[in-house]
Amino acid sequence: MTLCNLDGKRILLTQANDFMGPSLNAILQACGATVIADQRDFLDPKAPAQAIKEAGELDVLLLNLGVPAPSTAASEVEDEEWGLLFRHMVDPLPRFARAVLPGMIARQKGKILLMGSASALRGMKRASSYSAARGAQLAWIQAVGAEVASKGIQVNAIAQNFVDNPTYFPDDIQANPAFQARLQREVPLGRLVSAEEVSPPIFAATPPTALSARYFPYAVAGATEARILRNRYAA
Repeated sequence: MTLCNLDGKRILLTQANDFMGPSLNAILQACGATVIADQRDFLDPKAPAQAIKEAGELDVLLLNLGVPAPSTAASEVEDEEWGLLFRHMVDPLPRFARAVLPGMIARQKGKILLMGSASALRGMKRASSYSAARGAQLAWIQAVGAEVASKGIQVNAIAQNFVDNPTYFPDDIQANPAFQARLQREVPLGRLVSAEEVSPPIFAATPPTALSARYFPYAVAGATEARILRNRYAA
């Protein structure tokens, strides 16, 4: 099924082999986009600039940055764990901005989309370090989106929650009756959202509008509509 027309769009997808990367790559290509599937983890401070240089002119930078979420009690989180999560998921953000925004500003167009997590929006036990890093991502998205919206650049995040992906929810978890009961209790759809229902293709196809500097929670309000939680920085 073609979700949208992305013919001629060039999209750089980071960590293309990790987490939602393979599904995003397949969906965007099915929509006609040219996807530059980068497989680096971007721990090297020079890696974001290298990736942007190698990719060439872009329509969309799709930031899929992540590591497996640890399950550590707040009283036991060590500096190493805290720093690792921020090095993977937060530190690359300003480096990407320095590399990609000048070109987008010069062209007066471009889009940056971050695949985030709903852990930044709701309290989750034993996830203080992961949630903090994800929260920093969303704060960065809102600030940058507010700054560049007037220049024709759209910056958003999707705060994923209950997305059908084996990294997050392996088969044994999905088969657990307690987990199925949780889906019925917390998700209006009563099920995990498929990768095809996540909205990067829709975002990539839309013109820059007042949608900039917002984030969208998925699988909370339902797959076919993203309930906007914050829009005070809309252009």
